[in-house]
Amino acid sequence: MYASRPLEPDSARPDRVAPAVPARQISLDAPAPLGDQGRVTIRLDAAGAVDEARLHIVELRGFERYLEGRPFAEIPQVVQRLCGICPVSHHLAAARAMDQLAGYARLTPTAEKLRRLLHYGQMVQSHAVHFYHLAAPDLLLGHETAQNRRALVAVAEAFPEMATQGVLVRRFGQEVVRAVMGRRGQDGGAVPGGMSRPLAPQMREMLRGDVDQVIDWTEGALLMIARLHATNPDFYAGFGAVAGPMVGLVTPSGASDFYEGVLRARSAAGGPLFDKIVPAGFDTVIETRPAPWSDTEFPHLKGIGPEEDWYRVGPLARIQICDLLTSEKAEAERQRLLAQGEGRALHGVLFHHWARMVELLHAAEVIRDLLDDRSLCGLDLMAERSAERPLQAVAMIEAPRGTLVHRYSGDEAGRITACKLIVPTTHNTHAMNAALGQVVRRHLRGRDITEALLGHIEVAIRAYDPCLSCATHALGQMPLEVELRDASGHLLSEIRRGIRGEVSCATPG
Repeated sequence: MYASRPLEPDSARPDRVAPAVPARQISLDAPAPLGDQGRVTIRLDAAGAVDEARLHIVELRGFERYLEGRPFAEIPQVVQRLCGICPVSHHLAAARAMDQLAGYARLTPTAEKLRRLLHYGQMVQSHAVHFYHLAAPDLLLGHETAQNRRALVAVAEAFPEMATQGVLVRRFGQEVVRAVMGRRGQDGGAVPGGMSRPLAPQMREMLRGDVDQVIDWTEGALLMIARLHATNPDFYAGFGAVAGPMVGLVTPSGASDFYEGVLRARSAAGGPLFDKIVPAGFDTVIETRPAPWSDTEFPHLKGIGPEEDWYRVGPLARIQICDLLTSEKAEAERQRLLAQGEGRALHGVLFHHWARMVELLHAAEVIRDLLDDRSLCGLDLMAERSAERPLQAVAMIEAPRGTLVHRYSGDEAGRITACKLIVPTTHNTHAMNAALGQVVRRHLRGRDITEALLGHIEVAIRAYDPCLSCATHALGQMPLEVELRDASGHLLSEIRRGIRGEVSCATPG
């Protein structure tokens, strides 16, 4: 296992990784069948040392304009098509914003519980996919394994019981979502003011009969993770570790809540930056600014220096900014994870996988408690409309990958006039770039882009679980194209990995 091999100390590296020449650029392109493209650019300075590494995210940003003019009732259903990876999060964030615009101040207890069940079901499904299908090949098989073997199929061969559990845990999350929304996710779900369909009692009983097994399996996976980290704690703590602030939602009392809450931020050292910021006050503490290297505006913390105002969201941030998880077993596991820092904040990217499984356990426990409530199958699904209807609304929700922001403006006719969405991958862009820079500086040697280096880069990106198809390798078939060019753009060398894992190299004459 690669984690048992200690990192080479920085002092062992040569003073130069390449001769002193004008700046060169190394580009890693990943074809993206889902429609967006990920490309990593490594820039060397004039001395040949790594200057920076950057993940470029090319996305179609026309979706927000597409929502303009649509009636409030359509928005929760339409935004599900924005992301095939976490449609439920967009669905619920939009529904909560439409509640406000349509004049619903408070939901019925049953509608509130059904929305929470739906959201925590997606948490289980998404976290299971990431850990068992995407992270497990890296963690269990190691970087030394050939890329076309470092995959879910190989995990199933080497660890058949864990692979089976992963499939079933994922399916349980999917069944929770299906029970609330319908088989295709279009038959039901959230609508402005409540829910469109009740939960069938037989579905509640079926899910309740399965959830305890999911909890037991997740506890077993967490025990495995703890043992894995113990094999080489310095590696796991140091890989891709760059200290930075953390942001996420908590309840007003400080407990974790994935469905709603107030915004809290902690510094890289774990100290408070701000707290109890309501969704409508989001732009008082976070602003978006353009970057010279991208068409997308990126969020930054206000009132902090330009070099330190980036932050991270997601599982590793969430388990550190909250005061507790409200479920007993998950809180105990959170404390075991936090103890790895010995009183300091955790910033190593591989801790994301551990944090993600702590959250999966918490989500399963929350689902169990919801299913124990027979009122979950009640018929009081729609709230009473209030007289007051604001023209602007902001909703924030903790998607599996981090904080998701939906901000809308509407008119008196009940149609959207403006929309702005900030997704977790956008929040995490600077954090991912910082982690990539640390990994590349440690592992790039000379001018050769090896498969081992590509493996390290992929692991660093996947730890953040970005909404990019290029970050996944469920079957180990992740095509990559790697180019090394000089400052004038002349191609120095090229490496391509095909869909079946075959590697071809070319050097221009």
